[in-house]
Amino acid sequence: MLRTSLLALAGLALMAPTALAQDWTVDHDASSVAFETTVSGGAVTGAFDTWTAAITLDPADLENARIEASVTTASGSTGNRQMDDSMLSNAGLNPTDFETARFVSDDIRATDTGYEAHGILTIRGSDQPLVMPFTLDITDGRAVADSHFVIARTDFGIGGSSWGSAAAEIAMVLHIEADAAN
Repeated sequence: MLRTSLLALAGLALMAPTALAQDWTVDHDASSVAFETTVSGGAVTGAFDTWTAAITLDPADLENARIEASVTTASGSTGNRQMDDSMLSNAGLNPTDFETARFVSDDIRATDTGYEAHGILTIRGSDQPLVMPFTLDITDGRAVADSHFVIARTDFGIGGSSWGSAAAEIAMVLHIEADAAN
């Protein structure tokens, strides 16, 4: 009788739906970490070429979701040497002392329009809470996520007295494509 009961419980456990956290392998060639701002009233765009992201996310198991991303600050470029020099200066991102910027979230939530990753963004050693909204489409083991959010550069100590014509806000534009890891 005990054997029959254990077999019945084991059978029920196998039939019960279980959500498992899904790890993703980022396709760097199809993905981008970009930014937009203005300086002296003109649009400035750029991107970071060197970055990593470890993503665990299953829409059916958000409790176990996690995003950890790191950007090498020295890899930022606008294509304009003067802008790049300011961005990478001691008053800017200061990659000599702060090699990476980092975002970590263990709190991913579904919303009416997609998802939100609630976490901590660290730039220049300053930790700030951030809610990163994103859309997500998963088809045949391929995930495509897009995010657009704004940060205030002064919250992270970015900028100096000569930055008067630089906008106070920077829009981050993320496009991430990833394949389900086995």
